[in-house]
Amino acid sequence: MTTSKKITKVSGGEESPQKSTFVPTTEAKGKATRLRIFSILLWVLGIAAEIGAILVEMKSVKPMETSAWVWIISLIVVDLILVIIGSQLWKKANRFDPASEQDKAKFFLQNQLGVIISVIAFLPLVIFVFTNKDLDGKQKGILGGIAAVALIAAGIASADFNPPSKEQYSEQTSRVEELTGGTNNVYWTKSGTKYHIYDDCPRINTSRTEEIFSGTVAQARELKNITELCKVCEHRAEKENALHEGAEAMTPGEAETTE
Repeated sequence: MTTSKKITKVSGGEESPQKSTFVPTTEAKGKATRLRIFSILLWVLGIAAEIGAILVEMKSVKPMETSAWVWIISLIVVDLILVIIGSQLWKKANRFDPASEQDKAKFFLQNQLGVIISVIAFLPLVIFVFTNKDLDGKQKGILGGIAAVALIAAGIASADFNPPSKEQYSEQTSRVEELTGGTNNVYWTKSGTKYHIYDDCPRINTSRTEEIFSGTVAQARELKNITELCKVCEHRAEKENALHEGAEAMTPGEAETTE
């Protein structure tokens, strides 16, 4: 039984042969590098916006004019947008080229770098606002509050609560290959949260499904951040493998009796 849905084979991923430890393809590493470069550029611009906000506050006339308020708040918003976009690109890069859990420090730094950048991009501004003797309590509360909220928002958006790792990719790939007899190929949809072993799985063959994508376990994570195997497919594969193993274990006489 096969699906009647359109199946799109995702390109790339063929260069990496079976290994005990996951190794990203040349194409995946290239994408990761480009994404990280863009991330760093955006983070640098975000920190520049923070510096600009501090300079405007330092040079503004006391009491602070409306134009200064507008500039500072606008720069905080720009800073927030740049940092969050940069962090999202960085997290996507990590899905293409994940770190190893064996090096705990590097693993944490690579996956939570966006949080560290968020602190750098907002904490100095928060400290400067609350320690600025030229601002009264109300002004400190408003500007400091806005900067503090931006810091928290950027930190939460930048944190990776389920960071990818080479070991995780290897384990997930091994499980699929174990169930499929050595084939590293899975299926997923645009809005799906799980990858599937069978393209005719009822979880993806619904009236709402227009297209099914096919690729490796790593590609499902890289492109859609899908980390879980469909339980329906897993149980079906286990059952089919058990039946196959049982048939192979039967003697020729037993097989004829069964027939």
